Amino acid sequence: MKTSNLYGILLGASLLLTSCYQPKVLMHTTIHDGWGNICTREVRYSNVMSQEVRDSVWNKGQTGWSQPMPECLNIDAFCKSQTIVGAGDTVSTTFTCPFRSVEEMCSATPLQLNGTRLRSNAHLEKRFRWFYTEYVYTETFYCVGDTFKLAATDYADKDVVSYWFTGQPNLVAGLSGAEASDKLNKMEPFVSKWLNENLFKVGFDFIVNHYDTIPNPPVGRERFIELHDSLASYMLGCGDDLFDKDPKDVLRDFFHSEAYALFFDENTPCGQALNQELEHRLNIFWFNVPYTLTMPGTVVSTGNGTLQPDGTIFYPFTGERLIPQDYTITATSRVTHIWAYIATLLVVLFAIVIAFYRRSRQ
Repeated sequence: MKTSNLYGILLGASLLLTSCYQPKVLMHTTIHDGWGNICTREVRYSNVMSQEVRDSVWNKGQTGWSQPMPECLNIDAFCKSQTIVGAGDTVSTTFTCPFRSVEEMCSATPLQLNGTRLRSNAHLEKRFRWFYTEYVYTETFYCVGDTFKLAATDYADKDVVSYWFTGQPNLVAGLSGAEASDKLNKMEPFVSKWLNENLFKVGFDFIVNHYDTIPNPPVGRERFIELHDSLASYMLGCGDDLFDKDPKDVLRDFFHSEAYALFFDENTPCGQALNQELEHRLNIFWFNVPYTLTMPGTVVSTGNGTLQPDGTIFYPFTGERLIPQDYTITATSRVTHIWAYIATLLVVLFAIVIAFYRRSRQ
């Protein structure tokens, strides 16, 4: 028996919807030791731009930002930029800005989804211990799950939803490869059903709200609303996923009318508007900004991140991780005080000398 495949849905959606190439965006945060600027945030992305394109976009002999600009990037958050033309006409632009507090940095979060800046909050705790100073950095990006009207937890257990989108809690820990695969195969239909029904709801509600634009509809608006469950069952049962068959063909077969085709024609105002509504929901799955963090001193804890050979900490940061709950990254590092060891050694040596001197006087 066939089951819905989440990635089949997304692939079908990407083929159906009008979408543009988006350059890969990398974000890096540096926490500094000492006085002055507490932290620095940097964002980098690249495109391939021929000399002809560069001259056209920047004007000949000048340098500008790499194009196209990523839709997920809000450049208002930065104060400095640098563009480098590398091998193979690869043009990389880096935006950078120093901040005096992590709270100030979060108020200028450079990432956005559907034109709305992501909200985040950060806290940096600095603990002085004689031999070292411990830094604990925590940053939380707030959930955007309200993008979908139907909650995923209505379709699967909370832990299943969390694991599917974030990897936590680890529900396949200790399982063999075969056992883990079987468990995942049982989870996926619930999540796919959730996404299919959300996308169906977007389309159905849009048609209802724009019913007056339909010339000679086969049924009235109230009757169309009454047929919601029947239409959902028919449309979602026509293939492995909602986009397995062109929705306008499904509606034509169901109502024996071409009246609803205008909603699925990208050349009509209604088709363009519905397309944007669907993209608004699906963009969260295409949001992917690898996040790296540099902490002062020696890293002693990476939270849910991975320590890289260059000393940075890598955190996978995708839109899916913001669906079920807030996404929090945390790290702890220690800066050793060499002077404290020297001072302690001098105190110990001084104490030994004093003790030896007193003993010799007795």
